[in-house]
Amino acid sequence: MSQALTNQLIKKIMMVFLLMILLVGAVYMTLTIYFTNKYFEEASQRLNSQVASHLIEEKFKEDSPFLEDGSVNKALFGDVMHDMMAVNRSIEVYLLNDLGEILYSVVLDHSDNEKSRTKIDLVPVMDFIGCNGDRYILGDDPRDPQNKKIFSAAAFESNGKSGFIYIILTGEQFQYVTEALTGSYFLRLGLGASAATLVFGVLIGLFSLWFLTKNLREIIETVKRFRDGDLTARISNTKHNDLSILAETYNSMADRLVANIEELKSVESLRRELIANVSHDLRTPLAITRGYVETLQIKKSLLSEQDQEKYVGIIHKNITKLSGLIDQLFEYSKLEARQIEPRKEAFAISDLAYDVFEKYQQLASERSLSIQLDIEEKLPLVFADISLVERVIQNLMDNALKFTPEGGSVTIAMGSNEKEVHVAIKDTGVGIASDELTQIFERYKQVSTSTKSKREGAGLGLAIAKKIMEIHDSTIKVISRPQEGTTFQFYLPVFS
Repeated sequence: MSQALTNQLIKKIMMVFLLMILLVGAVYMTLTIYFTNKYFEEASQRLNSQVASHLIEEKFKEDSPFLEDGSVNKALFGDVMHDMMAVNRSIEVYLLNDLGEILYSVVLDHSDNEKSRTKIDLVPVMDFIGCNGDRYILGDDPRDPQNKKIFSAAAFESNGKSGFIYIILTGEQFQYVTEALTGSYFLRLGLGASAATLVFGVLIGLFSLWFLTKNLREIIETVKRFRDGDLTARISNTKHNDLSILAETYNSMADRLVANIEELKSVESLRRELIANVSHDLRTPLAITRGYVETLQIKKSLLSEQDQEKYVGIIHKNITKLSGLIDQLFEYSKLEARQIEPRKEAFAISDLAYDVFEKYQQLASERSLSIQLDIEEKLPLVFADISLVERVIQNLMDNALKFTPEGGSVTIAMGSNEKEVHVAIKDTGVGIASDELTQIFERYKQVSTSTKSKREGAGLGLAIAKKIMEIHDSTIKVISRPQEGTTFQFYLPVFS
């Protein structure tokens, strides 16, 4: 697929490159024709700039352009045109009065006197005479009013009359021959130039494509390696790459994909651990409950009332444990799906600490543990969901009591600054190894301990506490060393 896409891209680039060559060639030919004609016209005008002056000096010295009755001396102009055309058949000679009107020309039809009285714009004529023919100036063409032609002009006075000799240097015949020759010449020139341009253009284009697509080919090759399973495939020197944005985007995408794959692997590992942990946690109380229920059913008549009450108490305890585990699973699933929104309000967290202290006194006494309070005086109110915060403290207390040996202590500490209140649960338990600190908040993850106490729970308490802090835009920190105890600490914003 990538090879096909590459080929299509190269074909498109080649087509665009070819069209550009053709377009440049056409523009080049057009400009060449235009400027060549201009150059030829300017050269012709410069070379023949004094033709009109010479004509007046030679022909009007002995003969006048006008007869005695004031009419035009047509015979004189016939001789003039004959002499001119003998040298250059493209020249057209016009006699103008001082207003620029054409009085006579051999090349015009003077049978219709009104039609023959064509007027020439004298502004270019006066400019030409003023600069003595040293500038490139175009004037009116009496036979083709839509076009401008190069000319030569000079003023004269004869028999009390004044006017201008106006000579078109490139007449209709010249234009006809020139267009035919120019078309043939530039056709040959264009075909030859186009062929040479195409050959060199293709060679240069192929080299340019090879050079310009070098980085693109490297990116495609890297992507193919990644697709084929080489998850370490990355594009090097992205900042110096011609396609740096694409290269950096690919590297970032590849890193994210690899991270997602690793996360999926971790999730899969956690899933297996979940099945094992939950199965164990559910199986044990279920097996105990089932055993005592069957004992009551089979031996009820043989058991004393005191034994029956004992068995019912054990059944109740295990059912309570099962119910708590199921509640934890349900609670965590809702927190992970963000189906629980905190109902934040201002409350005194010190009061909450005293309530938790009272609730856990009995449980601590049963385990030969002590609970202490270390609360700063006049703590400010916090802004949070009181029931969820209580749940976090309870989960941390349960965890502390579970991993603190007999004779140890658990401390609820609270302090504050201008922006937040920090809550810490400290124990003198067995501690946590440094390599396991990053894993203790993972769901169903349990750390290894040196205690001989029975394993309780599937490791959901800390995961739930972390999720609750996340929906409060806060985090839980843990500080622990083996055999030196553990401290869990979280922060809540001060109500203002």
